[in-house]
Amino acid sequence: MLITATEKFVINLLNEKLATSFTYHNITHTQRVVEDVKTLAELCNVDEDNTNLLLIAAWLHDTGYIKGVTNHEDESIKIARAFLEGEKCPEKDITVICDLILATKMTVAPNNVLEGILRDADCSHVGSKSYMDISELLRKEWELLFNKTFDDIKWLDENIDFLSTKHRFHSPEAASIWDKRKGKNLAKLINTRKKLVNEEKKLTQKKKELKFKKNKIELPERGIETMFRVTLKNHITLSNIADTKANILLSVNAIIISMVLSNLVSKLDNISNHYLIIPTVIFVFFTVISMVLSILATRPNVTRGQFTKEDVANKKVNLLFFGNFHKMSLQDFEWAMGEMMEDRDYLYSSMKKDLYFLGLVLDKKYKILRLTYTVFMIGIIVSVLAFAIAFKYSGVVL
Repeated sequence: MLITATEKFVINLLNEKLATSFTYHNITHTQRVVEDVKTLAELCNVDEDNTNLLLIAAWLHDTGYIKGVTNHEDESIKIARAFLEGEKCPEKDITVICDLILATKMTVAPNNVLEGILRDADCSHVGSKSYMDISELLRKEWELLFNKTFDDIKWLDENIDFLSTKHRFHSPEAASIWDKRKGKNLAKLINTRKKLVNEEKKLTQKKKELKFKKNKIELPERGIETMFRVTLKNHITLSNIADTKANILLSVNAIIISMVLSNLVSKLDNISNHYLIIPTVIFVFFTVISMVLSILATRPNVTRGQFTKEDVANKKVNLLFFGNFHKMSLQDFEWAMGEMMEDRDYLYSSMKKDLYFLGLVLDKKYKILRLTYTVFMIGIIVSVLAFAIAFKYSGVVL
């Protein structure tokens, strides 16, 4: 059957040759048009022969996109004619199908019921519940093909203009099943646009207020803000790395202690194993020292968490560190933060103090961590040597 052959031809053609940039005009769109043509043809009581011509035209109407966007209807007609002639389709049917495809061009008015049906089916998405999602696919397609970027409001304007002034259904049947939803989609577009416009007005007002505040209060320059932000982030990352390393050592040594207590210590009561006592003590000693150092490397310092108004007035307290305010009331903290944000020098000073004290903490962490790894390494070496000597002088063959 010609319709089946056409379907197979179009699916293979679009899958193999259509560019992936066509996020809207693809096989999914073609299949939707075919299904909507079936629906309209049945409602319009179109006879079987004309319905078949409509379905063939629906399958072939967007094949010209494999050649590009420009004059794709004319390219679709060329592809359709070549395919149909190869399938021995009568010339009069080919002519009708080509006229149907041409009727999908927005600048061409349908001349008969069949052309109106195909045109309505091609634009049936305007009456779909999924209109907004389908519209976004078309928006993406335009961006990819034409490098044409729309902001949200401009895209809404395009859609509102299309639905309200450029599009209409050409058959009463199409209007009866899709016009109501089209009206709802148009209303949704208008309401969405109003919300965006209001949000944009609010944002503009906030920007004006912020600009006024910047003129009133001298704020840190962007380059300095970036420097502080990047440096603080690096300090925190290094602190996390140090804590992770300490936790790894703590876990490893805890496992070693558990194994020693469960497997080795229980055997020391036996007189024949007394030669293991000294190596075991050495091994446990270094392991415990490593655990203690790991805990010291990660143990947090507790600060008083309070400040006075005199401290703020004299710019002595760093409000960017929680340890300096965690015991203060919210009201006092908000007042102090307000004072700091209005004073550029105080703000800079707090940020510099935050960096400095983070650096001191990092220095302490990494020194203890380096010592921990050294103790752990020496402990392993000494313990292994101790066990080797003990085995040697006990007469046990290794």
